[in-house]
Amino acid sequence: MSKAELLRWASGAQCLWLFLDYDGTLADFAPTPDHIEPDGRVIGLLEQLAGNPAIRVTILSGRRLHHLRQLLPISGIFLAGTYGIELLTPTGESLYRVDSQEIRPTLEQIIPLWEKTIRGRNGFYLEDKGWAIALHARFANDQEAEKVITKASELIKKSAGSGQFRILGGHKFLEIAPALASKANAISYLISQYPLPGARLLCIGDDDKDEEAFYVIHARGGAAAKVIQPSQISRPTEADFFFESPMETIDWLQEFV
Repeated sequence: MSKAELLRWASGAQCLWLFLDYDGTLADFAPTPDHIEPDGRVIGLLEQLAGNPAIRVTILSGRRLHHLRQLLPISGIFLAGTYGIELLTPTGESLYRVDSQEIRPTLEQIIPLWEKTIRGRNGFYLEDKGWAIALHARFANDQEAEKVITKASELIKKSAGSGQFRILGGHKFLEIAPALASKANAISYLISQYPLPGARLLCIGDDDKDEEAFYVIHARGGAAAKVIQPSQISRPTEADFFFESPMETIDWLQEFV
């Protein structure tokens, strides 16, 4: 599917439901996940999309909901943080699909173990999302990153019970999150709980977490677009179309508007 074909397909919809990742899709990656710098162009674009009654917008991110609300102070859209565990509806209602008291004790056992593992090492960052914890090694050298993430993964197996959590991997990345923490699961939940009959579905993302969502989108006759990241180039993909950068994503969405 070409850029023009995707534009015609989206523009020809009676109504369109957009599922958009944030980091790597709408904006370049921040130095750390706790780095919050709202992008005026992204905010303005999403406000335009949200103002169109024929378009429904969902931002579906691995970031915590608190950060998404700071990055995108926009009414009338869905914000789904921690892969859909935390939700803010267009009417301002906050929903939490997992009881933090059920999973938090396990995470608090793992946090000091991971802190000890990365202590004194350069290029590592431990992110506590409340409902999940993630270990980032984007700025570590490859050999040390592999070694540390392998050890951190082994520590998870000793602490986390089966069935209650899922392990999310990636390029120099490791995360333990509730079993429901899945963009595919989140999209299925939103479609079920907030149906939009006749809508065409378009999902845009940049990594393997978004690839899971692409299967759900395709099963409902929708389309998927992927922003190519260097670590993802050689991997199989379900995407119908590719963007070269977040800037190109923004440009395409602006043309659609």
